[in-house]
Amino acid sequence: MTDTAVKEKLHDYIEHADAKKLKVFYSFVENEMEQNDNIFDDEMMRVLDERRANYLSGKSKASSLEETMERLHNYRMAKKNGL
Repeated sequence: MTDTAVKEKLHDYIEHADAKKLKVFYSFVENEMEQNDNIFDDEMMRVLDERRANYLSGKSKASSLEETMERLHNYRMAKKNGL
C-alpha cells in the first residue's frame, strides 16, 4: 500500500471515529512519535508484513474483538464442562 493510500485510509478513519477511538489513536501516535527506537526488529516487521499480505490476499482471515471473545468464551465453557 502506498503512503498516499495509507494517509487516505487514516484520514477517513479519523473522520468517522468516535471520541474514545480518537483519543486512543492519538495516544498511540503520540507515544510512537516520542520513541526514537523502532519497537519492531527486522524479523518482526517481516512477520507483520507477511501476515498483512496474507490477510489482504484472502489467505488468512481476521476476527473482530467480539468474535475472538466469543470463541474464547465458548472454549472456556467447553473446557469447564469437560468437552
